[in-house]
Amino acid sequence: MIIGLVGAPSAGKSTFFKASTLSEVEIANYPFTTIEKNEGMAYVKIDCVDKEFNTQCNPRFGQCLDHKRFVPIKIIDVAGLVPGAHAGKGRGNQFLDDLNQANALIHVIDVSGSTTTEGEPVAPGTQDPVEIIKFLETELDMWYLGILEKGWAKFARQVQQEKLDINKSIAKQLSGLRVTEEIAKEATRGLSKQVQSWSEEDLITLAKALRRITKPMLIAANKIDIPGSKENLEKIKKEFPDHIIIGCSAESELALKEAAKKDLIKYIPGEDNFEILNKDKLSENQQKALSFIKTNILEQFKTTGVQGCLNKAVFDLLEMIAIFPGGVNNLTDKNGNTLPDCFLLEKDSTALDFAFHLHTDIGKGFIKAINVKTKVSIGKDHKLNNRDVIEIKTRA
Repeated sequence: MIIGLVGAPSAGKSTFFKASTLSEVEIANYPFTTIEKNEGMAYVKIDCVDKEFNTQCNPRFGQCLDHKRFVPIKIIDVAGLVPGAHAGKGRGNQFLDDLNQANALIHVIDVSGSTTTEGEPVAPGTQDPVEIIKFLETELDMWYLGILEKGWAKFARQVQQEKLDINKSIAKQLSGLRVTEEIAKEATRGLSKQVQSWSEEDLITLAKALRRITKPMLIAANKIDIPGSKENLEKIKKEFPDHIIIGCSAESELALKEAAKKDLIKYIPGEDNFEILNKDKLSENQQKALSFIKTNILEQFKTTGVQGCLNKAVFDLLEMIAIFPGGVNNLTDKNGNTLPDCFLLEKDSTALDFAFHLHTDIGKGFIKAINVKTKVSIGKDHKLNNRDVIEIKTRA
């Protein structure tokens, strides 16, 4: 699973990326700081099941802090997008190529209105963030339209003459964008079955629908600590009521994580507070910065917003569920690690789906599964729930 970070230059994408991954990336307040995409490991946060078993887990990947489990996901930060990117302006072509692999998007915007669509700095409140959101969605839609239009006349003629199923045909043509027959069916709802009669407007309608389904997106309203941002946040929430919009301060999250990494504070990402471990080791500037974050971010917004964006992207946009493998009589692996793994699966995944996710041979040898929490046996078609702990029984 891959989450892509998108946005205009200088909106704070690279800061958001670094705050999510603590990877070393260049951060600067000028357009196109990011030239090539950055890839790293971020984490979604869930309540760990170990507490329910009165134990402490030992994750092989990620970590567990105070029974909060952090499960790894891949995240990419691509070059900034400017108006006309779909036609090659800026680094648009490279941006769109990099973006293709993402399952969902987080659109990082400068909600303070202090950078233009081109990434140039202006006085806070000068740039309307509503326009920033609109232009980026238009660029993505036009990107999809461009892909659709390649060879469309020939494609439509073939579908019409050979009486092919339009949804199967669209799915085949756009398989690289993860378009399935079901997705195509949903996207073409309301359009004529006579594809040769489709107008440019019909194709744009189809492109928009396909983009929204295959690249679901939420908005990270970044730089929420700058005066005027709070009012802009409320404005865009009213303008885009169907969007998930989260106020955030990537810079504050990065500062807290860096301080925690150096054992200066105890901080659990996504929480509304932190604990200073050794005040004597903090410089005067560090103390002022932490005080500012506590007063202006955590006390006002209850979170920096970064962790919330990651969680919403995975669990709300993509509707994933977290499943733990374990045994009724033993929660440890051969190395003695307790509940070492946690996997993210699609909603409505079955016990058999989970078995195949673990290993093809486990799926092929599936006999039954056991819900470790309830100790009840379940069949292969049983749909799993978020935070289930499942034991798989196989043929010897």
